[in-house]
Amino acid sequence: MNRVTKLALAAALIAVPSLGLAQEADMTPPTGEIGYIFTTFMFLVTGFLVMWMGAGFSMLEAGLVRQKNVTMQLTKNIALFAIAAITYYIVGYNLMYPGDGWSIDGILGAFSAAEMEAVGGSPDTDLTYASVGSDFFFQLMFCATTASIVSGTLAERIKLWPFLAFTVVLTALIYPIQASWKWGGGFLDAGGFLDFAGSTVVHSVGGWAALAGALILGPRIGKYKEGRVVPMPGSNLPLATLGTFILWLGWFGFNGGSQLYMDTAGNVADISRIFANTNTAAAGGAIAALILTQLLYKKPDLTMVLNGALAGLVSITAEPLTPSLGAATLIGAVGGVIIVFAVPFLDKLKIDDVVGAIPVHLFCGIWGTIAVVLTNGDASLGTQLYSIIVVGVFTFIASGIVWYILKMVMGIRVSEEDEIMGLDKAELGMEAYPEFSKG
Repeated sequence: MNRVTKLALAAALIAVPSLGLAQEADMTPPTGEIGYIFTTFMFLVTGFLVMWMGAGFSMLEAGLVRQKNVTMQLTKNIALFAIAAITYYIVGYNLMYPGDGWSIDGILGAFSAAEMEAVGGSPDTDLTYASVGSDFFFQLMFCATTASIVSGTLAERIKLWPFLAFTVVLTALIYPIQASWKWGGGFLDAGGFLDFAGSTVVHSVGGWAALAGALILGPRIGKYKEGRVVPMPGSNLPLATLGTFILWLGWFGFNGGSQLYMDTAGNVADISRIFANTNTAAAGGAIAALILTQLLYKKPDLTMVLNGALAGLVSITAEPLTPSLGAATLIGAVGGVIIVFAVPFLDKLKIDDVVGAIPVHLFCGIWGTIAVVLTNGDASLGTQLYSIIVVGVFTFIASGIVWYILKMVMGIRVSEEDEIMGLDKAELGMEAYPEFSKG
């Protein structure tokens, strides 16, 4: 509305004051409805941002795998997102948020499909929160993110269909069950466990599932020879850097939306604080990795810096609200330090993690969950550690069982010949950069 139009409207309202007041009353929603509208809008917008993280994972993984496996990573990432969208609707959402419909109180949620409100809403709509559709959409993005974490670790040697079969189980059952223990009001939540946006519930779960898969799958051919680690550089570091920036951007939705309400000035201020802390934690992680790799290796390592930023983001995710900017920076910086030491540590154990997802999401997920006690007076170290162990044991064992069954029934690893050729040609029959391979 331009200035002239505003002046004309004001004149009209002055001339006919009763009409103006009537129109104004008709256009203003009830107070409770305003909060409902803003919170619903927040879930939709922040959900868009978290969905964009799927693009970030795709680009990061495509850049960090070798040229002959890029198409496979892209295929896995688009497929896992689609699978999560369907499985979370069919069973995952109500298993995670059963309300009063627990199958086993506080432990196992409800087995039923998600249902939206009626078209146009209804007089019985609960206006104290947000629409079911927006909440479902937002929470689905976290479920899909968990599956994306697993994809990068197992790259370059796992078959497509067994991986997707595991994704079905992870997104339909494993992730929602353990998430219900905290976010669905289950026994961990009742015990005082604090995990604001999912350092444990999302990130360490993806890390535990990836670790179980990596142990059963084994390392890539030629990765470990005669006691030394053979570098296998990624195909496209600009793409990996783009993926990291996309993930960094998406994380504002990941953490900011987890405030869960945008119905008061206080909640809006807290969302702003969460954005600022999330950003500075990522910066702290990146700078810590940059400096530490310079000191240790005499040259900065870009891949470590990229994962350092992600490590900072994972580290702040369990509690992005209560820290000061300085504390958030330090929490993220510790994550960056963890990465620099954790990546070679896994190599010493001959656990092949192609993109460094286990150090980023598992190790830093654990650190971030513990770090909650540093800034949130309501957190108990014992409760945090207990919850980390419970979720870790459940996820690792459940994932290990699924991976082992898939190995026995379908086989999860490609043949040696196919691995050497590359999964793009062997599994998919198409290449990401065909002109490069043909000269």
